[in-house]
Amino acid sequence: MGKNGQTTAIIVGINLNRNGGVDRLAEVRLQDGESLENALRRFKRKVQQEDIIKEIKRHSFYLKPGEKKRVKAALARKRARKKARHEQD
Repeated sequence: MGKNGQTTAIIVGINLNRNGGVDRLAEVRLQDGESLENALRRFKRKVQQEDIIKEIKRHSFYLKPGEKKRVKAALARKRARKKARHEQD
C-alpha cells in the first residue's frame, strides 16, 4: 500500500486501435510488503508473456501488403529450415 493507504500499481497501455482506445494493458499491483523490484520483475514478465513489445514493434511502421507477404514468407522459410534442422538430430 502507498502512503495514503492506496494500492500502488504499475500500468502500461499501448494505443493500437483507431478509436483512441487501449488494446493492450498490462497491470501489476504492488502487494503488501512487496518491494518495487519484485513488482517490476512481475510486470516485465507479464509484458513479455502478453507480447506487448512484439505488438509495438509490429505497429511501429507501415508495411505495404506486398512487403508484409514477403516478410511472412521469409519467416515461414526460416521456421521450415529450423524444423528440418531439428528433425535431422
